[in-house]
Amino acid sequence: MMKQDLIECAALLLKEKQTIAFAESATAGRLTAEFALLPDAGSFLKGGFVCYDASVKEEVLSVTPELVKRYTPESAEVTAAITRGLMPLIPADIHVGVTGLTAPGGSETPEKPVGTMFVCGMMAGVTVFSERVVFSGSPEKIILQTIACVAKKITDALRNR
Repeated sequence: MMKQDLIECAALLLKEKQTIAFAESATAGRLTAEFALLPDAGSFLKGGFVCYDASVKEEVLSVTPELVKRYTPESAEVTAAITRGLMPLIPADIHVGVTGLTAPGGSETPEKPVGTMFVCGMMAGVTVFSERVVFSGSPEKIILQTIACVAKKITDALRNR
């Protein structure tokens, strides 16, 4: 399922001549790696940045410590902030940020359990998707489900623009 979503997304990126870059926390580079394995990835993939620790989000992607403290590193607000912070680092047509909880030890609560992921996509600085999703399974399964979700969101955003 994930592979088909990625292939469809890549084909549309190529057809529309769009480039993409990723800021990844919980997916730790796996999102960028999966896109890099697609045919003609060099035509659409600009790069990715892993910001697993909150200090990297703050120091490199210009997320304010107040935002992290108020909403937690795994939140919609911080995900939007890392997406914006990526823009000056990696120029691209589409910027995507991902944070979340793939395993215990983060900011999980009964209202935000392990498996909660936040995805945000921006085109030309405008948010085209921002969503909280909850997946289940092992950390790897949660990451793979998130990658499929992101591919679908990008595809939908390109079709609806």
